[in-house]
Amino acid sequence: MQTIDIMLSPVLDPAKDNWSFLEVWIDPMQSPPYLLMLTGDTNGVCQIFDPVENYKVVLTSHSYEEAKLWLLEDEFEPIKGKLSSAEVLEGL
Repeated sequence: MQTIDIMLSPVLDPAKDNWSFLEVWIDPMQSPPYLLMLTGDTNGVCQIFDPVENYKVVLTSHSYEEAKLWLLEDEFEPIKGKLSSAEVLEGL
């Protein structure tokens, strides 16, 4: 019997592939710590996503500083380091 690999590779959508970095922020006061994701795109727009809420956008800002201040006000702390889109694409 012949088998066929039906696993499809995800196709990148160039219209949606304009993010340049990703940071993970945590609220360490909760158990387990609550995570949010901060991304910045090539136009300088930043968005904060909530993975628990199916990656719902909880904030869109036109600067990194504004997004960072919003997270800090809610007592989130950044996990050390940023992940760039170039690093991710190198791994593909």
